[in-house]
Amino acid sequence: MTTEYNVYCDESCHLENDGQKAMVLGAVWCPKDKRLEIAKRIREIKQKHGLERDFEIKWTKVSPSKLAFYQDIVDYFFDDDDLHFRGLVVPDKSVLDHERHQQDHDEWYYKMYFTMLKTVFDPDSRYYVYIDIKDTLGHEKVEKLQDILCTNAYDFSRKMIADVKRVHSHEVEHLQVADLLIGALSYLHRELSGNSAKEALIARIRHRSGYRLTLNTMMRELKFNLLIWSSRI
Repeated sequence: MTTEYNVYCDESCHLENDGQKAMVLGAVWCPKDKRLEIAKRIREIKQKHGLERDFEIKWTKVSPSKLAFYQDIVDYFFDDDDLHFRGLVVPDKSVLDHERHQQDHDEWYYKMYFTMLKTVFDPDSRYYVYIDIKDTLGHEKVEKLQDILCTNAYDFSRKMIADVKRVHSHEVEHLQVADLLIGALSYLHRELSGNSAKEALIARIRHRSGYRLTLNTMMRELKFNLLIWSSRI
């Protein structure tokens, strides 16, 4: 029987002229039949820390008063064998030369999305991809993204990548975890500092992953998989 997975995608600083040096794409994925169990456990962690069940986990909300809560979320991610993460970091968008590669920023962006997700996809499984609706991907761009993902994966009948759709992150705990992890990577790779809680959370992710977060992981790393992209790749 084909195993089905939900893949929850988020992004940070992906626009061409947003004044930010580094871009991060990331995805949290889990077996489709485990999604409700995972959401329930995350809501229990919220309640343990005195937060409402619908409190939205966001990197921008990380603060000293909520550090213990966010550390528990990070620990839960690493402790649950059904949760996985894949991240792609573009360290410096200013070095991109779209003209030389005969592409515009949108085309390059789609290529990066496929590069980020191709390690996730297994030809013998089926995937449902969910993207935060707050991002710049409108309905037409989401359809194009699915076309590109399917074409590059030789999935012309869409048996593997069954659907790509937009969702509101405040309604989906799994997507909120993706926001937290890519937020940490973005903070680190943009060389920001001054927020002790965010720095402590990055240290927690380093410790639990066993990685420095500034170098590639092994390609077949299943729990916390990271690619630091280079134009030479």
